[in-house]
Parts: sequence; structure tokens; C-alpha cells
Amino acid sequence: MYPGSFDPITLGHVDVIERAAQMFETVTVVIAKNSKKTPLFDEHERLAMATASLVHLPNVSVTVHAGLVVDFAQEHGVDVIVRGLRAVSDFEYEFQIALMNRKLHPDVSTIFLMPHERYTYLNSSIIRELGRYRQDISDFVPLAVIEAMQRKFA
Repeated sequence: MYPGSFDPITLGHVDVIERAAQMFETVTVVIAKNSKKTPLFDEHERLAMATASLVHLPNVSVTVHAGLVVDFAQEHGVDVIVRGLRAVSDFEYEFQIALMNRKLHPDVSTIFLMPHERYTYLNSSIIRELGRYRQDISDFVPLAVIEAMQRKFA
């Protein structure tokens, strides 16, 4: 599984998901509700954007989950959580989460994948800010996100 808030999904996310889809028979993208974040898009909008952005990957499905992602993994028989690392600054936080997940459910492993280097500076916060100011985001996000941002900030 590849969990995240995906608010919105970016081409960096898609790149990591494509890599995971080559490695595993199936990949479930889990749109997680993060209690620390106030999303721009609600869960249904994020689900629609992610589903449309990943339609080219037949072994990838998308769902929403409100609890701990490691609990989702345990409940659905998922044994690997995939996380993307853009830079060294991501590692410490992701490492702490991976260790806690292992403590909670030792049978669930976390692997880290790096996106293509052209996406290492991308994050959803930057995309939301660019969208608010109606900047061209076509190099950073799938078409479904461009359309959703245009509707959101019309």
C-alpha cells in the first residue's frame, strides 16, 4: 500500500506509485485522513483525482481510510507500506513512523522509494499555493488535478 493525504496527488506521487506497481502484484493507494492537516480537497475529491490519475495502472486501486495506516495494512492483509522520500529532510520523520508501525504491527514492513529527481522538490503544499495564484501547474500534476484546481479556485 502507498498511503498519503494526496491533497492533491502530484506527478511525484504518481512516479512512486508507478515504481511500486512494477514491484508488487497489486498496490492500494490509501488516501489517509491526517489529523494534523486541514485539506484543500475533501476525501471524495482526492479519491476522484487519484483514481483518474492512476487509471493507466491496472494493478493499482485507490481507497480512503480514517485511522492509522498500519491498522489498514493489518486489516487488509497488506505486508508492505511504500513511502516516498524526496530528500534527506523527509527521512527522519518517515523513519520514526516506520519504526512505530513496526512496533504496532511487526509483520508490516516499510520500504522507501525515491521519485525521479525532477520531482524531488515537489510537494502538495507548493501545488496548492501555485493553484491559489492560478499558476501553470501542468509540469507537476496530472490533468485531473489541474481541472480540480481550476474548479476550486474559479
